Amino acid sequence: MTSSVQATAEHPPGLIARLGAEALGTMFLVLVAVGVKIFSTQQGGPATALAIGLSVTAGMIAFGYVSGGHFNPAITLGNLIAGRIRAVAALAYVVAQVIGAVVGAALVYFVVLASPVLADARAALGTAAAGYGEHSAAQTQLAGVLLAEVIGTAILVGVFLGATAGRRAIAALAPIAVGLATAVLLQFGEIVGNLPFNPARATGQAFFSPSWALEGLWLFWVGPLLGAALAGFVFRGFSNFPAAAPVAGDVPEAGNDGGAADAVQAPAVPATAEAPVDRSRTAGTEDEARDFFDGKKGQ
Repeated sequence: MTSSVQATAEHPPGLIARLGAEALGTMFLVLVAVGVKIFSTQQGGPATALAIGLSVTAGMIAFGYVSGGHFNPAITLGNLIAGRIRAVAALAYVVAQVIGAVVGAALVYFVVLASPVLADARAALGTAAAGYGEHSAAQTQLAGVLLAEVIGTAILVGVFLGATAGRRAIAALAPIAVGLATAVLLQFGEIVGNLPFNPARATGQAFFSPSWALEGLWLFWVGPLLGAALAGFVFRGFSNFPAAAPVAGDVPEAGNDGGAADAVQAPAVPATAEAPVDRSRTAGTEDEARDFFDGKKGQ
């Protein structure tokens, strides 16, 4: 572990730094999602779903140790219900994510305005906006889109929670797992109706698209939040199951669990001793996803 990461673990980032990381990460995600969708349609390029998945992976690697790398209100809600982030911080995360998404979509909008090939900027961004019925490539109606958003988001949030939890999880692989899950789900959602499985991204796109995108935006908040709540409750239920009895000799190898081995081998603190207080938790800044990436998982 590098000295910079050790310093972060000793002095966790404040809420402002975490919100900045969430806004920047979400802005990057939306910039890629909208920009690649528009310009690859015009002149070819990498698949939109893969590009977005890679942007999620890159964002989690870059900002995961600061904020946990949510970049999605649904993932934040899942973490909240699972008991991995405080309510005030979760609400602030959502606001930061929406702001970042709007800024990212605005940047693409201004780029489109400068392109003589794309005469109508709002219509161009409408090709990336989430929709249903006549605004869906498969003409999928409201009920079908809602069901797809609930199921897809539940899977995505479940992957995030599972990949960043447990002493056997590996911090370096979590961004890859979440990025791949995002890519395959978006490949499925694209034909259904450009489903983002991300309310912040849907909001950013809708602001700069034709009016129908804003009119149907509620669906792309309700569906993902329902799916996130489902995944959060399921994950919380799994975490309440009693742990299996340890097997003799089954001690995790150092370096494979992001710090859990050190916690197992550390001597117990006597009941009469004054144990050190983790100020990051008492100050209301706890975030297990962030702790996972900065090496505090399992401590």
